[in-house]
Amino acid sequence: MLRIAIDFDGTIVENAYPAIGKPMLFAFETLRELQKRGFILILWTVRTDNLLEEAVEFCRKNGLEFYAVNNNYPEEQFDQTSPRKLDVDIFIDDRNFGGFPGWGAIIEALISDKTELNQKKLLKKYRQPNRIQRFFRTKK
Repeated sequence: MLRIAIDFDGTIVENAYPAIGKPMLFAFETLRELQKRGFILILWTVRTDNLLEEAVEFCRKNGLEFYAVNNNYPEEQFDQTSPRKLDVDIFIDDRNFGGFPGWGAIIEALISDKTELNQKKLLKKYRQPNRIQRFFRTKK
């Protein structure tokens, strides 16, 4: 199943950092549906300490528990000597190249009548380094 990292401010809620903004339209409904279908959701945010606890609690109150928060898995311990990179298939963030497409576009891309086939297409599309090489290849 796909592992998805989701940003909080500007993605799950409107950006009002350090306060918690209003929920983005269909954010919690979409994320709960993705979880129900087996997607592994990880909260990946710049929030720390009390601000992070407030965000996690806000999500809980809206029916959303993440597999992990700012980690690859719940028991992971941050080590200053290792890089902070998540092992996920997709990042959902308002600062994506091209901006945040909205939760309607996200659920449409991730869930269809042929969910498993759709996920395989996404993995192939985004894990295909030849796409970048072909893009920059010069014509002779």
